Amino acid sequence: MLHKGTRTLSTERLVLRPFVMEDAQAMFNNWASDPEVTRYLVWPTHASVEVSRMVVSDWVSNYDNPEYYQWAIVPRTDAFGDKPCAGEPIGSIAAVDVNNDTGKLHIGYCISRAWWNMGITSEALGEVIRFFFEEVEASRVEARHDTNNPNSGKVMAHCGMKYEGTLRRADRNNQGVCDAVYYGILREEYFSGK
Repeated sequence: MLHKGTRTLSTERLVLRPFVMEDAQAMFNNWASDPEVTRYLVWPTHASVEVSRMVVSDWVSNYDNPEYYQWAIVPRTDAFGDKPCAGEPIGSIAAVDVNNDTGKLHIGYCISRAWWNMGITSEALGEVIRFFFEEVEASRVEARHDTNNPNSGKVMAHCGMKYEGTLRRADRNNQGVCDAVYYGILREEYFSGK
């Protein structure tokens, strides 16, 4: 793969950019402190903004690594100027696992509940998939979700990922041990669909 690191990406309605320390408060307020958002995630709900600051600090410290991918999802003010939080981070999307031997990247994402059901996550995931295939030259992009969170699977399917199977009791999240539903898209599938 031709790793590029977390460079800023833009879509019609979003900017995906590296986090900065000043984003910690927005992270805490907009999604990390909401137990409904973190219900099916593998990291716990943040109890204070200090936790968010530590997480953002860790992310920022890794941006020199060209194999590190962690974006803030920021709604563009020219697309959402009348909506609260437009212009500040409302979620994150990242490659949570990078396998150079197979050319695989595993994606994880979450966004503020106030922005659910607006196509935001699909738009962000679609752009990250494009970036990984067209610029990083990945062979495979995959993601997984808890069987009790089917809306996450709908995001994956909307972005051209195919259901590949369910691994029973293969994962752990804030609900405990759970089944993991895997979706994936291969490089050739992405380009044949363009």
